[in-house]
Amino acid sequence: MCLGIPMQITEINGYSARANAKGIEREVNLFLLQDDTVAIGDFVMVHVGYAIQKMSPQEARSAWELYDEMLALETRQNAGLPPNPEEGHA
Repeated sequence: MCLGIPMQITEINGYSARANAKGIEREVNLFLLQDDTVAIGDFVMVHVGYAIQKMSPQEARSAWELYDEMLALETRQNAGLPPNPEEGHA
C-alpha cells in the first residue's frame, strides 16, 4: 500500500523545500507542483519525497486523524487486544 503524508512547507529553495509533519522534517521536491504556487505555510501531500498536491489545513488535519486511528488500531491488534476498547469489557 502506498501512502501520502500531509506536510507543512517551512522553507523553499527553488523546487526543493523543507517540510514538517508531527515534528519530523524532510526534504521535499516541489517539481510536480511547478504549475501551482506553493508558499511557506502551505500544506502538501508528500509521496516518496515528492509533493504531489496542495491541500488545505483541514484536509491535512483530517488525514492525520485517520492515520492516527489506523496506527492505534494496528497497535491494539499487535498487542492482541480487541479493536474497540469497549469490546474488552465483560
